[in-house]
Amino acid sequence: MKTETLAKIAVAYSGLVWGLFWIPLRELEKVGIAGVWATLVFYLVPAVLLLPVFAWRWRRHVEGGLWLVLLGLSTSVPLALYSFAMLYTEVVDAMLLFYLTPMWSTVLGRIFLGERITALRAMSIGIALLGMVVILGGSGGWPIPDSFGDWAALGSGFGWSVASVLLRLGNTNHALELTTQNFLWSAVAMILAAALFAQTPAPALGQAAAQLWWLVPTIVVVVMTGVYTSMWGAPLLSPAVVGLLFMTEISVGTVTAALWAGEPFGWRELTGVALISLAGVLESVVEVWRRGLARS
Repeated sequence: MKTETLAKIAVAYSGLVWGLFWIPLRELEKVGIAGVWATLVFYLVPAVLLLPVFAWRWRRHVEGGLWLVLLGLSTSVPLALYSFAMLYTEVVDAMLLFYLTPMWSTVLGRIFLGERITALRAMSIGIALLGMVVILGGSGGWPIPDSFGDWAALGSGFGWSVASVLLRLGNTNHALELTTQNFLWSAVAMILAAALFAQTPAPALGQAAAQLWWLVPTIVVVVMTGVYTSMWGAPLLSPAVVGLLFMTEISVGTVTAALWAGEPFGWRELTGVALISLAGVLESVVEVWRRGLARS
């Protein structure tokens, strides 16, 4: 299998993981760890788990220098902003504003990487956005940012587009270092967020520790692998393609919410999932078709 194909699968898997993000957060909320504290726990646990890895490979981090730190910041800050968006605006609005990402990525890729904006790429983005609106838009129309949460969502999407470009430019760092930097800086960002914006007292340490029996395996097996695959795959792909593939989050979130949270799943949701899935594979399918024609 081609490296590019593996990279696409890796990034799509990462999007899938973030589509499951709501499940452990919901479980933490059930035991009284909610809002910014739940997000802090979610990022702090992998950061602590990765400290031995950081110590083991510290020379690689030194070799990566300020550029590696910049990459870590560029991938962690958008995640922190997205978490704020989920807390301070409607979930639907947050997702609609964040997933303008393929548009930002296409423009930035053109400016900084010299990538062509093909008709097929524009079609893929249009199909993806249509699918997102079908699932999330309802009758409310597209949200106009007018609150901190809205602007956080918009900034998060733009920030991830910038991160995708930087990852593409600086793809000499190993994915393990990128993953470690991502979680360490994400934890720092959420500690600051908790200190500045928490509206409720911090949960008792024992209350959080009692959840580690299920939270640690979930984070190691699902979350950390999802971030690692994105840190490996994103530098190998066009930022616009990365943005499109990450939209699997919406599809997975819609399906899992229907299965486990009793959310509605009808023709609208099915159509939206199909459109987003089509957008993610359209360029690859057309490429395979063209190769078949060339060989015949």
